[in-house]
Amino acid sequence: MKAHLTYLGHSGFLLEWPECAWLFDWWTGELPPLDKTKPLLVFVSHRHHDHFNPAIFALDHPDVQYLLGSDLRPTPRNLSRWGAAPEAKIHHLRRRGNLDLTLPGGPLHVEALPSTDEGVAFLLTYQGATVYHAGDLNWWDWPGESEEWNRSMALHFPRFAAPLEGRHLDLAFAPLDPRQEGSYDLGLAWLLTHAQVDRVWPMHFWDHPEVAEQFRRDHPDLAAPLEDAPSPGQRFDLELP
Repeated sequence: MKAHLTYLGHSGFLLEWPECAWLFDWWTGELPPLDKTKPLLVFVSHRHHDHFNPAIFALDHPDVQYLLGSDLRPTPRNLSRWGAAPEAKIHHLRRRGNLDLTLPGGPLHVEALPSTDEGVAFLLTYQGATVYHAGDLNWWDWPGESEEWNRSMALHFPRFAAPLEGRHLDLAFAPLDPRQEGSYDLGLAWLLTHAQVDRVWPMHFWDHPEVAEQFRRDHPDLAAPLEDAPSPGQRFDLELP
């Protein structure tokens, strides 16, 4: 099955299937023209400004559904503040929640994994393919944080990411954040060690795309599935099961 992937910037991606399109964590970058004959699913992992832009609720599309992370509460007050229509089709995902949707190409199963920061990560199964978008689920070991804080992250990240253990992921999008300095690689290295990943795109790398090449140098045994850090607007043709 052929699909198309466009990188929008930071953690934003547009994944276009033959029968539908999925938009992940778009807050910056130019969207390509959307096919209005296909349903559009908009995924927002959490409320941070570099993952959530209320402009998603103004998208000109006749058939759009929103899947919001646990910390984005679609109360009437918030919907008004975001500029969302009261009749907008919104699914509010709990941490460790599940959701099943029927799409033209078949059923979509959504698993929401708790994040080590805010909101959720998305683990999606559709037409025999599994897609993972991490949001801010990452091993956030920070220079300057207390030893106790970083030790708690070392406990929480593997526990929150446990549903990925042994899973086959056709596509994955995962943070590779150079601001973590010597710990930049912890989350992605865990993912590539514990899951079976065919292709993974780095994200959340800010203005340092060279971090992907650094990961290859530091982890030559894990680097085969890792794509180069993409440029905004870059498009990829995919062949999926």
